[in-house]
Amino acid sequence: MKPNITKYPASVIAFIAIVACMLTSCIEDGITSSPSDQPTFSTDTLRMGEIYTLEGSPTQRFTVYNRHDKILNISSISLRDDNDSYFRLNVDGFSGKSFNDIEIRPNDSIFVFVEATLPENGKDDIIEIERHLDFITNGVTSTVVLNIQGQDAIRYNGIDITGNTVWNDVKPYLISDTVRIAPGATLTLEAGTKVRMKNKAAFKVEGTLLTSGTPDSQVEITGYRTGYVAAAIPYELMSGQWGGIYFMSTSRGNSLSHTSIRNSSDGLTLSAIESGDTPALTLTNCQVRNTTNYIMDSFHANVTAVGCELTDASQGILRLTGGKHIFNHCTIANYYLFTVLGGPAIQLAHLNSDDSDEESGNRPFISADFTNTIVYGNGTEFSHGDLTGTSVTMRRCLFKSKGTDDDNFINCLWDTDPLYYTVRNEYLFDYRLQPESPAIGAADTAYDMFGFTADRYGVTAHTPAEIGAYTFVEPQEQE
Repeated sequence: MKPNITKYPASVIAFIAIVACMLTSCIEDGITSSPSDQPTFSTDTLRMGEIYTLEGSPTQRFTVYNRHDKILNISSISLRDDNDSYFRLNVDGFSGKSFNDIEIRPNDSIFVFVEATLPENGKDDIIEIERHLDFITNGVTSTVVLNIQGQDAIRYNGIDITGNTVWNDVKPYLISDTVRIAPGATLTLEAGTKVRMKNKAAFKVEGTLLTSGTPDSQVEITGYRTGYVAAAIPYELMSGQWGGIYFMSTSRGNSLSHTSIRNSSDGLTLSAIESGDTPALTLTNCQVRNTTNYIMDSFHANVTAVGCELTDASQGILRLTGGKHIFNHCTIANYYLFTVLGGPAIQLAHLNSDDSDEESGNRPFISADFTNTIVYGNGTEFSHGDLTGTSVTMRRCLFKSKGTDDDNFINCLWDTDPLYYTVRNEYLFDYRLQPESPAIGAADTAYDMFGFTADRYGVTAHTPAEIGAYTFVEPQEQE
């Protein structure tokens, strides 16, 4: 008896053979061995920016492409000259120091991730390090240069300042916990001093904090991270990287000049500082920006600010409860990125008997003069629209809102765009003025009684000056 054998058409047999070939890795014959077939790279030099020695760098990456129609086998990936093991690698999901036989499928790619930690170098200057990452493919070597800069830092894991102390610009100060300035003590930050704050870091000022920056050598107090959180978002845009500067009730005579304070949680906080008519805090040509809560939260403390940029905060720019305040030639704006704004730009409390509270007790009601100042950004400007009968006055200020002058709003510009260079959705936060700005030359010298002579870049004020913190310069002259 003959077996029952099914006969298939030749086309079916051919299809089965093709499938079988695919399942048994016939594509191994598709690995190129030609020296002319080489990978390409998203960059020839991976610039990893500037870090502090002993601190791990942010993770950087680049892409390796196979632009060919066959599999590319990279026989070796290794650092040519990293005997000191500064760099760490991850290639296509695998960590190590060297890698062999890394295959990239036709018209595909892989990622290479790089991190670095540099040892202390014992020098004051920034040191540049370069290493060479070699890729050997079909007998040909291609190289990506790894470039990073490192600087030693003065480190404090919290410190009590109990006497008169000076910090200078020789090295950055890397702070991991609270810097406490004791009652009666003074900490002075000289021109060019850079203070870099970690997550738990803050200033607790029970004595006096002084900064003496200049237009060419500003003092900086900001988060310590460099590089990017994501591809297009640098750490510079991230608030909440450190606590803030807290001026306690015993603090006296604080004065900050040409100082940039950025990326904190609480900005500047003042707590019931009884200083008579003397300012508890004077800000001259300062920038305070990008906080999670308020740029300034002052509770019955006197503040004078001249030529200052106060910008971008989740809850609001100024929360002023009681106290005597002068804001002259300031730019107050809120284009905070990451949340819906929690309140108006300027929030006023303890204005009169209808606005008193038990916590404020019998302290004097708020007194505030805003002169030649811009208040313009997202959200509303004021928590109190009607200031009738209060000691709050806006003289020659520029506002986003439509309004009219009265006894509290004097000679103001209403419903007027100052035309900053800021473009929020492009992550550009530059509050200087475009050439068409109506704030140019619009200040009223009759109200300019508090000493604005130049902006924080050192550009001399015009006559008449601009409304806001910045003197206009032609675009080619911008820094």
